[in-house]
Amino acid sequence: AWADTARVDFTAWPARGGRTADRALLTRALGAWAARPGGVRTTAAPGTTADPPAHPPHLLYAGDVPGDPGATAVVLLLDAEGDRVARYTESAGGPRGTRTLDVARTDEAGVTTAAALTLTRTADGTAARYLLAPWIASAGTRDLLRATDTARPLTVAADGVTAAVPVPSGSGGCGAWPVVELTSSARIVEKHSFVLTDLGTLTPVHLTYTPLPDGPGAVPARQPREATGAAARTAWAAGACGLRTLSGGGGGSGVRAVNVWDFADSDLPDGAGRAVWSCTRASGWAGPGDVLVQLRPPSGPPQEVARARSTAACGRFGQHLLAGTRWRSPAGRWYLLAAGSREVTAITASGAVRAETGGRSLVAPVGAAGAPVSLTARLASGARISALDGGTGGRD
Repeated sequence: AWADTARVDFTAWPARGGRTADRALLTRALGAWAARPGGVRTTAAPGTTADPPAHPPHLLYAGDVPGDPGATAVVLLLDAEGDRVARYTESAGGPRGTRTLDVARTDEAGVTTAAALTLTRTADGTAARYLLAPWIASAGTRDLLRATDTARPLTVAADGVTAAVPVPSGSGGCGAWPVVELTSSARIVEKHSFVLTDLGTLTPVHLTYTPLPDGPGAVPARQPREATGAAARTAWAAGACGLRTLSGGGGGSGVRAVNVWDFADSDLPDGAGRAVWSCTRASGWAGPGDVLVQLRPPSGPPQEVARARSTAACGRFGQHLLAGTRWRSPAGRWYLLAAGSREVTAITASGAVRAETGGRSLVAPVGAAGAPVSLTARLASGARISALDGGTGGRD
């Protein structure tokens, strides 16, 4: 059906799996969602209701998924409007033991955000199996922390179920960040690959990248790219470990997509090279998002500059950005650094530091600590914005 529709989302998925005709299993799955019986552990993603569907749902999958210590029976159901997916699980041997129902939002999903659903996870949480969309032509895995890592082929069964895939550690360590790289069928988009990561929910998260506004990789504003090119890999290698701290609008882990926007670059003082300023935005299914601004020096780990929750900043409706931080040079001297996005034409510092520059970056000597510094910027339109600082900064 997906090849004959203009709507490429979960509504185009056919029913798959070895137990699509198992009426007893399907009845239990439907009953778990419609009647919410006792004995079924039910969870709903942030911003999602687990209320029964208003109309009969569409079956996406019913089958036994291999695992340790035993197989799990999984049923995936899509409500008639295409706005929610429910995953019902029980032991492959029958309804004895733990039964679960997980519900997630899927409204306005598309080629990338409707490309996979999580079927099962290992008991220790180190690996997962996914059901891939029927328009996925090939799949691979790679480490997001290694910018030059090439994707290794991922085995996918005829019904779209993947082999077990390593997932990012939830224990706090960040020695690796496994991701899945998928390629769409040429019938959908030619030469289109994209990256998904697992943040522990039913719907994997789409990763994208927006390059610097100047230079050979420049693109028009508000046009994220897939996280597959060299610049995207470099940006994500530096920022991947911050993913677990972004929750998509302050709503737990209801993240739909995460974009790294390299909004400025500037020369560091004392001959320390050139740094890139980035804003990582985790957009939730409900709209708002959490953002993390970082300064990436030419070597060493990135420096956190600012955070904000439930904001439009760094997204389609928050394209103007100013950020600043104290930074210590290799020579041991402290500086105030600030930078703005493409429409910034001047930056002013007041408070503990008084400085002004015409352009998109500012450097001024500053103490290691002390009185706060206020930053404002003028845009090409004449409007003014304040620095993003976790409050209302960044709005004109």
